Amino acid sequence: MSGAGTGTGAGTGAGAASPGLAVAGLTVRIGDRSVVDAAAFTAPPRALTALVGPNGAGKSSLLRAIAGAERPAAGSLHLDGADLAALGRRERARRLAFVEQDAGTELPLSVESVVGLGRTPYGALLGGPDRDAAAAVDAAITAAGIDHLRGREITRLSGGERQRVLLARALAQHPRLLLLDEPTNHLDIAAQLAALTLLRGLVGEGVAVLAALHDLGLAAAWADHVVVLHEGRVVAEGAPLDTLTPELLAEVYGVRASWLADPNTGRPVLAASPLR
Repeated sequence: MSGAGTGTGAGTGAGAASPGLAVAGLTVRIGDRSVVDAAAFTAPPRALTALVGPNGAGKSSLLRAIAGAERPAAGSLHLDGADLAALGRRERARRLAFVEQDAGTELPLSVESVVGLGRTPYGALLGGPDRDAAAAVDAAITAAGIDHLRGREITRLSGGERQRVLLARALAQHPRLLLLDEPTNHLDIAAQLAALTLLRGLVGEGVAVLAALHDLGLAAAWADHVVVLHEGRVVAEGAPLDTLTPELLAEVYGVRASWLADPNTGRPVLAASPLR
């Protein structure tokens, strides 16, 4: 299939000096079971890469390993040529930000305070001021469309509102790589489109975005690059419509699928039905 490949394709061929994210042989184990098995792929710079796959494919575990929240059993991770494993936590946090699915805090912090936590890697080690903090927090709050929530306590927000606050916190970090686990989770359709438009804007500014998405229609319509994970292994990657073929969707998802064109935007829309 044009533009698509297996886990031994584009991801392995990209060297450690490649810009963007290069993942090679990444394995994550829980007990004696590999939930991610020798994953190899790239997330190019200035691109929105969608990580897709059925429930239980290992998407969250893969993102957590890239973020440093999960220790991989094997493999390497390079961002813009730098070995992420060789970086301290502070330097790693300056280069990448991670928004987990349903992550949050039960502390009664204001929205502004939560977004301000994104500036933690930039403060002086001995508690000196981060002179860029106020401007960075203001810009992140505005970009995420949550100015009206600024003084609210995060514990009193809806799931969708919390999701946008956590995205703003990540934006305040000014990352080179933004990792997102189901960024459209809990969001209504208008908020989903706003979030994806924001991500496209970040890509235009040079940020590499890697987002796990359940909705294949959103992945095809908004992503530049797609990585398909199945039973812990990368089974294909490439341009969305070249990769998410009816044959692959039948094999990985067990559905009969075809792509249609949205009459308003021309973006692809997935029509699917059970194989049986």
